[in-house]
Amino acid sequence: MREMTEKQRMRRENRLKAKEEKRLAEEREAQKAAVIQKKLDEKYMGQALNLAKKAAELDEVPIGCVIVYEGKVIARGYNRRNTDKSTLAHAEVAAIRKASRKLSDWRLENCTMYVTLEPCQMCAGAIVQARIPRVVIGAMNPKAGCAGSVLNLLEMKEFNHRVDVTRGILEEDCSRILKQFFDGLRKRVKV
Repeated sequence: MREMTEKQRMRRENRLKAKEEKRLAEEREAQKAAVIQKKLDEKYMGQALNLAKKAAELDEVPIGCVIVYEGKVIARGYNRRNTDKSTLAHAEVAAIRKASRKLSDWRLENCTMYVTLEPCQMCAGAIVQARIPRVVIGAMNPKAGCAGSVLNLLEMKEFNHRVDVTRGILEEDCSRILKQFFDGLRKRVKV
């Protein structure tokens, strides 16, 4: 086997060094992008939380949802099941309906949904059917959640559409509003 000349060895070392520098630069860019995305996610989840507060004012389970398209909120929804006397009056369904009207299309392919509580089976199904590519969730729902808690309808490989899911954005705030609501409800029931 032929030995490397000093010149060949130096070229090889320089190539390896350049590859490593490129990898590190890409890693730094990815980290910057992740920080920016997290700030955006927190901003929009904050808006969904404000909608959850509106639901609580109506004595509804405090769940809020916003849908973002091209950096703008195009639809909002909050839970209104008791107010509207409708099983379908979930925050996600209301927001999907409004976003579809706004975009004049049932496909919401370039949208991101922000919702304060993990979607139920009905809402998860509507999200998949609407082709929403990304959903950001505040609090998980261990009793009825269908984005990873009980089932994971959003990421099932068997469906023709899978959703990229981000969990735990403003999780403490989203959990707190639900806990306060249900604590208050239990106190009223005891009286």
